[in-house]
Formats: sequence, C-alpha cells, structure tokens
Amino acid sequence: MSKFRKVGFLIIMLMLLVCIAGNIFMFVLTRKDSREYRVDAKRVAQRLASEDPSQIDLKDYDHVVAITKFDYSATPNNDYMIALHDGEEYAVEYVTGSDHTSIIIFNVCLGAMLIVVIAVMIYIDRKIIKPFHSMTDMTLDLAKGNLSTPIKEDKGRFFGKFLWGMNMLRENLEDSKKRELEYQKEKKTLVLSLSHDIKTPLSAIELYTRALRDGIYDTPEKRENAYSGILKNAEEIKNYAGEISKISREDFLDLKVEVSEVYIDDVITKIEAYYTDKLSVLHTGFVVEEHDNCLLSCDADRLVEVIQNLMENAIKYGDGKEIIISFSDEEDCRLITVSNTGTPPDETEMQNLFDSFYRGKNTAGINGSGLGLYIARNLMIKMDGDVFAKIRDGMFTVTVVVRKA
Repeated sequence: MSKFRKVGFLIIMLMLLVCIAGNIFMFVLTRKDSREYRVDAKRVAQRLASEDPSQIDLKDYDHVVAITKFDYSATPNNDYMIALHDGEEYAVEYVTGSDHTSIIIFNVCLGAMLIVVIAVMIYIDRKIIKPFHSMTDMTLDLAKGNLSTPIKEDKGRFFGKFLWGMNMLRENLEDSKKRELEYQKEKKTLVLSLSHDIKTPLSAIELYTRALRDGIYDTPEKRENAYSGILKNAEEIKNYAGEISKISREDFLDLKVEVSEVYIDDVITKIEAYYTDKLSVLHTGFVVEEHDNCLLSCDADRLVEVIQNLMENAIKYGDGKEIIISFSDEEDCRLITVSNTGTPPDETEMQNLFDSFYRGKNTAGINGSGLGLYIARNLMIKMDGDVFAKIRDGMFTVTVVVRKA
C-alpha cells in the first residue's frame, strides 16, 4: 500500500472514530435529559395528590407542558403520566427533550463528508498519484540517453502539458544528439581528408630538402626549381591550414530562430521576474528604465535568451554594485542596453569579444566558456538584428538591436 493510501486510510478511520464518539456523546446527553423529564413528571403527579391542578405553575418545570383530565377516547398529543386528584385521573403531559433529529443530521453530515473525502482521495489516486508513478522512470531514461522511445501523452488536466513538454525535450535532445553525431562524423572525415591531402606536399618538401642536403641539385637552376617547389608546397599546406581555421569559426551550434511579432514587455517582464529576486539576494542594484511597449519582430524566447546571456555576464564580470537595462530608438529599431559597473575589458579586446571561445583579461579566475556573446550576436543576426559592446561613462555596456514590427 502506498504512503498516500495509508494516509487516506488513517483519515477515514479518524472520521469514523469522530462519528462514533459524537454518537456516544449525544446518546449520553439524551439519557441525561430523559432522567430530567421523568423527575419533573413525578413531582407534578405528587403535587396533584394534594393540590388542585390550577394551583400548579408549570413554569417551574422544564418538561411538563399540560395537566388535563384524562379521557380514554382522546389520547393526549404528548407523552403523559396518569396521576390522581380527588379520585379523578389527570394526564401530566410532558416532552422528553430527546429529539433524535440532531443525531440524524449529525450522522448524515458526517457521512456526506466521509463520502466526499473518499471520492476526492480516489480521484487524486487515479488522476494524480498513479500517472505520477508512471513517470518516475521517465527522467532516468532521458538521463541515460534513451531518447528514441516517445513519451506516452496524457490528456489529463494535470500532467498533459508537462508530458507534452517532456516529449518536446526528448525530441530536441534526440535531434541535438543526431546533429552532434553528424558533426563529429564530418569533423573526423575532414581530419582524415586533410591529413591525407597534406601528406603529398609534405612528402614533396621532404624530397626537395633531402635532395638539397645531399647535393643532388648541382646547378643553380636545379636548386632554384627545388626552392620554388618547396615554396609551392608550403603555400598549399598554408591553404589547408586556412581552410581548417575557417571551418572552426563556422556556426557549430546550429542556432535556430522563429521570428514573429511580440511586445517588448512580454520579454522584459520575464527578465524582471527572474533577476529581481536573484540580484536582491546578491545585494546588487537592478534598474529597468521606463519604456513604451512597442511591437518587435523577433523570436521572443531567443531574445530572452540573448538578454539572459548579457545579464549573466554582467553578474559574473561586474563588481556587483549595479546593473541597468535601458532603452532607446534608432530608425526602425529598438535598442536594449545592459550596463554594469566594474572593470570593463580593454579597448583592444572589444573587437574580439564576440568571437567564439574568446575571453578577455578581466575574466581571469572566473569560470566561463567564452560563448555567451558569440551566441547572442549569432541569434540577433538571424533575427535581422545585431549586438555591440561599448565602454561608456566607466560602465561596460552591451546593446541589443531589435527590429520593430
């Protein structure tokens, strides 16, 4: 039995105990009340033996309601006791006070509550607990790399969207894995191809060098041809090296964007929601300047990613005093600038900040990959925008250029 079912069983048992205890308590009250009405009726009957009924004030008795001559043909409306006065029979009518309606209502309400609790617990068990247990191995399978098996979708209101998101995550991971394998394959093929192609000019240079060393080229003309051959093959190797360098700078991350129209507040609100609390914990001042809610032409999620990269850089490489997000316009573009206090990069490093894996001197001793600004620029270029950095008023600023819709 699961822990949830054990708790549910304990709750039901507790409610049953409350029901039993309540009935016992009300039964005791009823028994006590029954003794009282019998005492009142007997006292009135004793007084009738010596007093006239008109002299007895019924206000002195809580349970006696009437004293009437007893008529065998007409039964009194209430419970009664027969008493004699001057040889005549009188009916001492009384109310018992033991109304069972309250006990019935109590049991009906508690029973209804018990049914509702059982129904709710059955619903939670079937709609939440069981589906959740069926997903316990899902994250483990994803972590182990089992990406080929689709996740069974659930149309339930609780986990439907979650499973849909997990399935998208699985598909993205699977696509990334395929792209990585293809990239590694192309990389290995390129290395093998270049290593094979470079062997030819290297062998030629080696032959020319040995021939010159051994004095095989005994005339100036032959030696000149040998020197020309060495230079030609060296130039060929240089071209191969340039090709390798060019390929290493290509977009190896395969970043994709889906441009649509989005209001700038939809982006900035997400940034504020995340970094307001984070920076307050770090005791870093965070200012988002006033701006109008214009319509942008961009990928909203990717633009959030770009600004997050700039914010993370400002947190890591700033001095922790203040980070400011400001806004301005230039022609048909909205400029979003993230500024931070601290030691900025050298002016000589500014042109290289957006290169892949490049890190400035001010990043020494701080963990990082050197890809944040590179990814930001590539994403913005694909959204027909740009990113540039400046040092202004002693602050390091990075500005995102986004086209208006």
